[in-house]
Amino acid sequence: MDNDMALFPVISNFQYDFVLQLVAVDTENSMDEVAAAAAHHSVGRRVAPQPGKVLRVRRQGSDHFYPRDARLGDTDIKPMESLEFIFCDA
Repeated sequence: MDNDMALFPVISNFQYDFVLQLVAVDTENSMDEVAAAAAHHSVGRRVAPQPGKVLRVRRQGSDHFYPRDARLGDTDIKPMESLEFIFCDA
């Protein structure tokens, strides 16, 4: 087991979803992996799939998306922070 990895809770505010979700991700996850973890709880349940789109991650209320390859542990995101997951053109 890699001791550098740590569970990290974030709040998923997923585009088109009316439910906020607590999602456990890992500090070593990329933003694409964080987005996939959030999508698991929303897409196909309360949110329709968006073929041809990619999911981007930003702090709630921000216009700035984190780079898709940024590692969670290397960002300024805090545990239990609300993140927006937005469908964007690929």
